[in-house]
Amino acid sequence: MASFVGSGDYKYEIVPSWPKMLRYWRFGGPSDAAVNSGDEIYVFSRGSHPVTIWDTDGNLVSSWGEGDFDKGGAHGIFISSDDHVWLTDMYEHVVTEHTPGGERLLEIGRRMMPSPAWDARPFNMPTGVASAPNGDVVVSDGYGGHRAHRFDREGELKLSWGEPGSGPGQFALLHNVGVDSQGRVFICDREADRIQVFDAGGGFIAEWTDLSGPSDLWIRDDVVYVVEQLKRPGVSIWTLDGELITRWRGDSGPAKGVLTSSHGVCVDSQGSIYVTELGGDSVVKFQRV
Repeated sequence: MASFVGSGDYKYEIVPSWPKMLRYWRFGGPSDAAVNSGDEIYVFSRGSHPVTIWDTDGNLVSSWGEGDFDKGGAHGIFISSDDHVWLTDMYEHVVTEHTPGGERLLEIGRRMMPSPAWDARPFNMPTGVASAPNGDVVVSDGYGGHRAHRFDREGELKLSWGEPGSGPGQFALLHNVGVDSQGRVFICDREADRIQVFDAGGGFIAEWTDLSGPSDLWIRDDVVYVVEQLKRPGVSIWTLDGELITRWRGDSGPAKGVLTSSHGVCVDSQGSIYVTELGGDSVVKFQRV
């Protein structure tokens, strides 16, 4: 029997056994996912096949990156409007840009050379990456850096902001980042149970606090999809102004036991949601109905 979550215009069917994993393959810890212009879902994982590409029915399209990433360091993925794939390698301390087929085009950061935790320079265990409408790239320098960094299209640093703490513009842990169509920057401050919103220059705008360890977010058609990880894993959907549209959690209801270690999220052009379950070694699809 089908199971459904959500409410109103945002109702979803839980799709069992997505994707159609090849025999003897496994994700090995899917950290994050992203969707390209052709509705192909790229999953960034910590196993033997770091980047796997799937169609919306769950069929494997391709894979790449074998041997190119620290298996424990795969963290954030974002696909820009030109279908280039951006990846954050947490343990290598770099952000890389790739063609859709995996050719490396750009590397930002000093590989295997983390900046000191007290230093403002990038990177010390970066977690997420997203592109802005003008082509700039914003990176959440999460576990060690406690800062956000903005780069131009060539990878030159333009500005940085943030410091450890719990006040506006301070961070407990920048776990991932998104940029909306207006250029505003949304940062998941996971350990502080909040999302902070900034203008393009790093100026604090607002914070959303009705969250349980927000781990990642995806913005599509001016709607914000958030995956919550700590204490009560789940999915919540918001307006750009921080109004909650709907939510479901993995500790009760139809999604009970389905969402247990939610870590990354993306949304395809039909509005279906894909959640990477890091500890569960799976990706859960919520098909919009």
